[in-house]
Amino acid sequence: MNICVYGASSSKIDPGFIAGGEELGRKIAKRGHGLVFGGGGTGMMGAVARGCLEGGAPIVGVTPDFFEVDGVLFDHCTKIFRPQTMRQRKQMLETKSDGFLITPGGIGTFDEFFEILTLKQLGQHNKPIVVYNLLTYFDQMVNLMFVGMHEGFIREECAELYYVTQDADDALDYLEQYRPTEAGVNRYKDVCQEHEDE
Repeated sequence: MNICVYGASSSKIDPGFIAGGEELGRKIAKRGHGLVFGGGGTGMMGAVARGCLEGGAPIVGVTPDFFEVDGVLFDHCTKIFRPQTMRQRKQMLETKSDGFLITPGGIGTFDEFFEILTLKQLGQHNKPIVVYNLLTYFDQMVNLMFVGMHEGFIREECAELYYVTQDADDALDYLEQYRPTEAGVNRYKDVCQEHEDE
């Protein structure tokens, strides 16, 4: 399968994240999967790509031309696509992937996670989404989601649409064993229909 990995481009992050990203990439390759990612050569993106390269996995980069700056992009992509805008980039990452793995990152990574989750909730795709909570980075985000559910801002069924784990093998097991279900999506649509009928 082609796994889309979202993650930081920052090179200032703790070395533990880099080591975890490289190990994740090696595991992706060992299991025979391909990487689809934003094309970055640094941070979590670069780390996962290096691990995949070491293991011989195909690597597809998706990056606009304005990111073509020395040292920014990963130099060993099997294929690279160059959409004109960031919106086109996100759409291409979605369509070329069979599942999504969110690794630690900043604003861009949070944006990508919430967009791909929203699209799944709205029934625009039904692919697996895993939040790889490496070094407990996403603890506060996970807690925020549950606060939103508790306060009624987010439907509880939303928790069925993604999976959180601190273990790379568990993350990949989930992606490989995922069987699409429309239960959460249908419940969301039912609620929308009820409001329209009122």
